[in-house]
Amino acid sequence: MDIKVMYSTNNLLNNLKVQLPGFMLCVVIAAAASFVSGNHGGPKFLYALLIGIAFNFLSDNPKCIPGIEVSAKKLVRIGVALLGVRIAVSDVHDLGAAGVGALVGGVLLTISFGLIFARLLKLPSTLGLLSGGATGICGISAAMAISSTLPQNSDNEHYTLLTAIGVATFSTIAMVTYPIIVSMLGLTTAEAGLFLGGAIHDVAQVVGAGFIISPAVGDAATLAKMFRVAMLMPVIVFLVFYFRDARNKSAGEEGKKQPLIPGFLLVFVGLVAINSMGLLSEQIIEVSSSISKWCLVISIAGLGVKTSFEKLSKLGWRPIVLFLGNAIFIAGYMLIIVYLGRVSGG
Repeated sequence: MDIKVMYSTNNLLNNLKVQLPGFMLCVVIAAAASFVSGNHGGPKFLYALLIGIAFNFLSDNPKCIPGIEVSAKKLVRIGVALLGVRIAVSDVHDLGAAGVGALVGGVLLTISFGLIFARLLKLPSTLGLLSGGATGICGISAAMAISSTLPQNSDNEHYTLLTAIGVATFSTIAMVTYPIIVSMLGLTTAEAGLFLGGAIHDVAQVVGAGFIISPAVGDAATLAKMFRVAMLMPVIVFLVFYFRDARNKSAGEEGKKQPLIPGFLLVFVGLVAINSMGLLSEQIIEVSSSISKWCLVISIAGLGVKTSFEKLSKLGWRPIVLFLGNAIFIAGYMLIIVYLGRVSGG
């Protein structure tokens, strides 16, 4: 028994030693991105992507490859799993039936629009799914979560990176421009919160846009946005089963068998349930959220290192049109919802 334990320990230490150089590269990139974001503003996910791409020349270095692979593929699952601490079922009651219905519709319709629009643009359906899901749910976090349910290959990693860049860019543009739309249309606090929380991609940009207007709008927008984040769970569950055969086929080529339900998804659901029962303290939620963000930033840094601008440029103008179309679609949808609510309420 002792020999087995020693063998397992040595194996673990050897794996860590092999993975350390590439992993530390991704950690340093993530730390640099967080520093720039914290001191100069802007989305740290986007910075991590761009800095990571600048280090693409290390993606072929034998010493870095194992750690980069672990960062890009494994850490994302930990980050997504820990997102569960930010979601509670009680949030649904505060939105009301109409708000819940509008936000659910926004998520489903945006994903559908992304798939249809990608086909019209003659782009891969995978890019349509990733872009629609990221725009409709919660930005880069959703893109990474959806990507983890897909067959793991270089094409899907490439599309995930492209989606992350596009979503981060248009989410930042939305954060700056949507408060102007709120002011021009004279939206109330509740209307502005529903529009901003329902139309902007990433959580950070929703909070930023809301508090640009007022703390009350910021709180209302955050609540709407967190419900969209909660929609990640049913979407991921569906995709896990939908792509199970494709993942098994991909994993079978590597001699691995995929579980019926991935462990990270079980942890995600479990944390949502525990948080909904009020069993998690504010400190635990804060620490878990921080760990989740770091895992996702390190993971996106690893994804950036694996991809070059040369490969991205070959896709041309169509992906930009796809991301722009998704952003306009969900913004237009939420404005229609706000208008209908005003008419019915008036």
